[in-house]
Formats: sequence, structure tokens, C-alpha cells
Amino acid sequence: MSMGSAVSTSTYLELSQESGGAHKYYEVTVDGHTVTVRYGRIGAAGQTQTTTFPTPEKAHTAAAKKVGEKVRKGYAPAVRGQRAPRAVTRRQVTSAPSTARGVAPVLWRFRTGSAAFGIHVDDDRCWVGNQAGDVYTLDHSGDVLARFSLPDDVKCLVADEFWIYAGCDDGSVYDLSSKLPFAAYTIAADVDIFWLDIHQGVLNVSDRQGGLTVIDHEDEHQWSRRSEGQSAWMVRADDRGVYHGHRRGVTAYAPGGTGQLWHTPTQGAVLFGWQEDDAVYAGTGHRVVQRLSKDTGTIEATYTCDSAVYACATSPGGRFVFAGDSASSVYCFDQDGTRLWKLGTGSGSALSMQYHDERLYLVTTDGSLVCVDASEAAITAAQQGTVPVARDVKLAAALPTYAPATTLGAVSTVAHAPAGAIVVECVQQSGRLRVQVVSDGYDASWNVQFPRAIREPGARYVVDALHPAAGGFYRVRGDIRRLL
Repeated sequence: MSMGSAVSTSTYLELSQESGGAHKYYEVTVDGHTVTVRYGRIGAAGQTQTTTFPTPEKAHTAAAKKVGEKVRKGYAPAVRGQRAPRAVTRRQVTSAPSTARGVAPVLWRFRTGSAAFGIHVDDDRCWVGNQAGDVYTLDHSGDVLARFSLPDDVKCLVADEFWIYAGCDDGSVYDLSSKLPFAAYTIAADVDIFWLDIHQGVLNVSDRQGGLTVIDHEDEHQWSRRSEGQSAWMVRADDRGVYHGHRRGVTAYAPGGTGQLWHTPTQGAVLFGWQEDDAVYAGTGHRVVQRLSKDTGTIEATYTCDSAVYACATSPGGRFVFAGDSASSVYCFDQDGTRLWKLGTGSGSALSMQYHDERLYLVTTDGSLVCVDASEAAITAAQQGTVPVARDVKLAAALPTYAPATTLGAVSTVAHAPAGAIVVECVQQSGRLRVQVVSDGYDASWNVQFPRAIREPGARYVVDALHPAAGGFYRVRGDIRRLL
């Protein structure tokens, strides 16, 4: 019997909190030749994908396959609206006009269209993520190169060596290191994410309740702790430990969660954190940035601003310390705490910042990525009232846009592995899907950190490169393609 006259059918699934900690839905609707998939965080509009097939029969077959894939991953039929949305807390910020006498020498400004918290700057490009779920990459001249369209608001951007990650309010952390982003980690639904950091593939999450959750490279929970204070906006990690900033100060934990190293009260609740090799920097609501020794937690220096500190950063080695306050001003201090200058941002208050090559990059309350010339000559001129005319960056008409790969079907395929490429395989181990290296020259006992959404038993994949991590596993660098 032909399905050409069949009425529209819809299947609605949810991934429960018990089955991996996610809080997501997945809905497949078939209407004649068309299959529409809608997915995202429970309570959010999510993303929609529509595909047209030659016949209704093929449309129903494709829909059944999509539903089957999700059921095998732990999704189950549900009634829309019965489960409460994932708890999400937006950072409530106010931004008063600057009291500085001068304005910072802004070279260029890119308005993302929504409040932005995420920033990362490296030798090649600048990254900015906003509450609309957009992540843009720009070169250092301010030209927009590409856009990643993620399913939910971007909480923060973090780098772990080569790899760039975006933490989103849907509870997923997306790897943006190649053109096609993947969900690399899923955070439990009862964790109201405030901030995160990744070190050697290990994810550290701080939350509203003052909790710290650590997830390994296989996206599996390792350990958690509850610090003395709530509203933990700061988490930074290195080989020595994890540094957790909250309302009661900063607490350091040993790697592996084996114990607390130290706890230091700060002048006010911690609102932002930065780290260098030997120190962490806590920006607080009591108008200061404080530098703490990573070894002992001792407060080594205090940098005093005129309003609550929303963001801070340093030049390499902590030679200069920068801060952004709630009154749309940005500061620079010498490492001993001497204030060198204070200038207005011209774009609201900085919510995150990073210094790179004599430039200070800010993301602000009006959703702008701002590039400030922080060289001595430019700052001196700005203090005397001379600043450059800021370039207002525009989006390119045909901007490349990339959305996450959520199924194996979204991954490109190759018939043969190109010369120099590496082959990995998905295998069953003790009831779990793991990915291991097939190519020669690698430790076959090590697993490969690999997106769960595209794992399929027995499938082989071609990757551009593998890098060993300190925890005894490999990380993929470059594109992933399925080997036919």
C-alpha cells in the first residue's frame, strides 16, 4: 500500500537525566516526502533540519532509522512539556557609563548581535561566542572568517592546546577545532553550568551551587566536589590542580580529586578567573583582582579598580594585569599592583578579555568583540585624547556557516584512506563503544577521544592526525571522515 496519502506522523523522544545526564529532546516528523527533525535542550526552540525524499516510503524509512539511532543512544518516547527544562542561569550584569577621562584606542569592533561571554585569541585568529549560539572567527585585522551555529547559548570558549571548545547552555561542550563541530562532552542536567575549563582533554565544570564536576576524555564522570561558596564563576586547571573560584574565595583541588590543596578567602565574591604558570588571578565584586600562588594559595598582589570586576587577564608571565569593571572601563596594572591606566571601552563593560601581542581583546555587554591597541604609544596618545577611528566590522555576504554533526550521516565519506591519513575503528568493550587506532605506529591499547554522536560499532574512520595526551589516550586533530 502506498504511503503517499498518509497523514503527517511525529515521534517525540527525550534523553532522560538517568541515561547519561543529558537533558535533550529529538523529534522526527514525516509529512509526505518530507522528514523534519527538531532537536535541542528541553525547553528551548532548538534546531530544525528538513530533508525531502523521492517517495513517502523512503521518507518513512529514513525517519525510522533516525528514531532507531536515538533509541539506541538512550532516548525514549516522552510527552512534550512533562519534564522541566534544564536549569540555566544567565549572568545578571549591569553596565554603567565609564568614569574614565579618556577612551581606549579601539582599532576595530565587531557587533555579534547578542550579549557575549566567550572569547579566545591565538596566533591565527580571534573567536567570540554569544548568547544567540553563534561563534564567529575573525583574523587579527577584524575580518570575519566563519560562523559556527550552535544549538544553544554559548557560555564560554576555552582552548586546550590546539583544540577550541564552546560550552553551551544545552549541557554540551562542542569541539570547534575542525570545520564540522562535534559535541565532545555532555554535562549532567542537574549541573547549572557557570563556567568550564579543559586541560589535557579533561573537562572541569563549575556551577551555580559552588560545585566542581570533572569529566574525562571518554565523556564519563570522574569526580566532583562542593566548595564553601555558591555561584562558582571561575574554574582553571593545569597539571598541579583545579582552581575553583566562588563567593567565598578560591579553592584548589589536587588532580584526580584526591583532596583539597588550599582555600583562600578573597575580597568579595569571585566573578572571573585567569591563570598563569605559577599564579591564578581572581576578579571580584569588591572592585579588585587578586593574584594567588598556585602552590600555597597566598595572596601575592591586589589590583584595585573603581567598580566590581567582571573580567581580568594578563600579558605573558603576568608582566601586566588587565581588568574590566561594571562601569565600562578597562584598567592596566604593573605586576606589583600599581595602576598604570584606566580608559573607557566605548562598548559597555567587558565580560571576558584576553591579551595577545600588544592588543587587548574584549567581549562586552553590548555583544561586541573589541580590539584595543594596548601598546605604550597608543595608550599614551589615548590618555592625551588622541585615539584612532575604530573600524566597524561587517559580516561578509557569503560567510561560511557550520552546524554541529549530530549523526554519522553528517560526516563525509571516503572510499580509501589518503596517503598519510590515520585509520581508527569503533569497537565494543565491556558494553561500551570505544575508538582505537588501526594504523601502524600507535599504541593499540590507547583509546581515541572521539565524538559519541558518530560512533557506530565496526565503523572505521579516517582522521588527519592523532596527538597523545598525558592521560594515556589520543586526541583527533583535523577532519573526521568515514571509511566506506
